[in-house]
Amino acid sequence: MSSAPAPAPQGRETADVVVVGAGPGGSATAAYLAGRGIDVVLLEKAAFPRDKICGDGLTPRAVKELIRLGVDTTGWARTHGLRIIGGGRTFTLDWPDTGSFPNYGLVRTRAQLDETLARHAQGRGARLHERTSVTAPLRDGTGRVVGVSAKRLDDRGRPTGEVVEYHAPVVVAADGVSSRLATAVGREKREDRVMGVAVRAYYRTPRRDDYLESHLELWTTDDAGQRMLMPGYGWLFPLEDGRTNVGLGILDTSSAFGKTDYKDVMRRWVDSLAERWALEPDLSAGPIRGAALPMGFNRTPLYADGLLLVGDAAGMVNPFNGEGIDYALEAGRVSADVIAQALARGGADAREQALTAYPRIMKDELGGYFTLGRWFARAIGNPEVMRLATKYGLPRTALMRLLLKIMANLPEEHGGRADDRLVRMLSRMAPDA
Repeated sequence: MSSAPAPAPQGRETADVVVVGAGPGGSATAAYLAGRGIDVVLLEKAAFPRDKICGDGLTPRAVKELIRLGVDTTGWARTHGLRIIGGGRTFTLDWPDTGSFPNYGLVRTRAQLDETLARHAQGRGARLHERTSVTAPLRDGTGRVVGVSAKRLDDRGRPTGEVVEYHAPVVVAADGVSSRLATAVGREKREDRVMGVAVRAYYRTPRRDDYLESHLELWTTDDAGQRMLMPGYGWLFPLEDGRTNVGLGILDTSSAFGKTDYKDVMRRWVDSLAERWALEPDLSAGPIRGAALPMGFNRTPLYADGLLLVGDAAGMVNPFNGEGIDYALEAGRVSADVIAQALARGGADAREQALTAYPRIMKDELGGYFTLGRWFARAIGNPEVMRLATKYGLPRTALMRLLLKIMANLPEEHGGRADDRLVRMLSRMAPDA
């Protein structure tokens, strides 16, 4: 954020909580808070509908969070499971049928999903301000964050000249992978965490499908000109309107990371799908676009000095599969509960004690699992490991079912079968991320 002197504010609003960013995590936080009668302001730089780079696929874990939030998903594209293609084989897995999670997934464009969630929060009583670009945190004499300063934007995204301050005893940063708000208070991204990159575009296709499709073989060339298998996967996630979201995600654990034209890799891969999918680019949705994937709690602390981090701002992306929406929704639910408990306490010290529970809860829930994902990501960064895993893992049905539960984080939460207990045990045994 700019270090130049900020213009004097023309307006001031106060609230119990200010949430910066109306993506899934921010809107979920605001919706849960507003539903408890808490006065919450939700600030969004863009105007809805607006796009975000994403695969648009929602696993049963994300669906469970949407149900908890009370979101109506009628008419959204449903998926029955995952089709995996690699090593010359095709393997189809249904989503696990358990008591803990729904047995279906969903696909919804981020333009649709994010607006739905923001309007849901607004409908519950959150004060949503679109075209409001947060420029700096407001801090008291102790360094505690007590609000934010923001610029109003016009319908072309240009500053109008109006500056507004939003004051609250608690601020939530849900402002995405770059998290300018968290960076402004000194919370930089951790270099010891896995990062990824995703590129995607929309295509029209006559094919109708109710399975997510994942391709495990994405090739590039190394410095010596040799073909090299990259750690990651390509996807086709079908929408309800005759289009499919097509993209690829690559981890930074490969020596080719940062040296590869991922858009070119995707174009060549899409060409190889022509016979099966008959893909035609949806030019109205724009070209191939890319974004970073912050994984495994890559920005910490999750709470300090009045500022909580939610979603991509905290690096809450699953290193196993690049999924972040479910964890952003979960963090919104947990953060809202912690904030509500804090605001209900009388003094500042008691409130602060309650807020410090947020990192502990999130680390207890996801820390060990994210560590497993980080180890997995580093392992498959070796092309030979990736090749062997594809060659010998895919033919084994029991192993693939276990891997689906691990990679999508879908074990039965209590009891269950041996594989459910194994996934939970591994997560508990791994050190917190």
